[in-house]
Amino acid sequence: MRLTMKARQEVTKATAGQYRGASKKQKSRILDQFIATTGYSRWYARLLLRHEGRRVQTDKQTIVVVERKSRPKRKRARRYDEQVQAALVKLWRIMDYICGKRLQPMLPELLPVLERFNEFSCDRETRAKLLRISAASIDRLLKPERRKYELRGRAGTKPGTPGKSSPTVESSTPVSPSEGSTSPM
Repeated sequence: MRLTMKARQEVTKATAGQYRGASKKQKSRILDQFIATTGYSRWYARLLLRHEGRRVQTDKQTIVVVERKSRPKRKRARRYDEQVQAALVKLWRIMDYICGKRLQPMLPELLPVLERFNEFSCDRETRAKLLRISAASIDRLLKPERRKYELRGRAGTKPGTPGKSSPTVESSTPVSPSEGSTSPM
């Protein structure tokens, strides 16, 4: 039975100090035990044991102990809300589903024309956001909408075995068995 991730981290933390202070023969023995316990590959186990709990000196007096902890994800305020996304989807459909790189430079010209002919309308804040949005942000906001139009499943054609169902092809010059066995040389 494999250890849980938490248990492997605890074993790593306990073994790392012994590993760093050991001689070469002792390191080999410790590494063999560690691999048997955790199931890690030898290369990865060495990497973990060398760098776990490492002390890094930032300046003459400050020493920082580095531990392997996952950082919490940084939460950013969402810049483009659902109104912008809905407007973008509508513009994307009007422009025949083009990519964000091509849609973004057209937006300053496209918005006034569509508003003039009452094809599109939005409030000032949404319009301002649409005019300053980047091509990458357009592609990111349209990603869920693009997934709806992706082809799914297998291809309709399957590879066949050549020769089974293909028609036989006759050569233009018939070869008799006696002619094929003798060679002119």
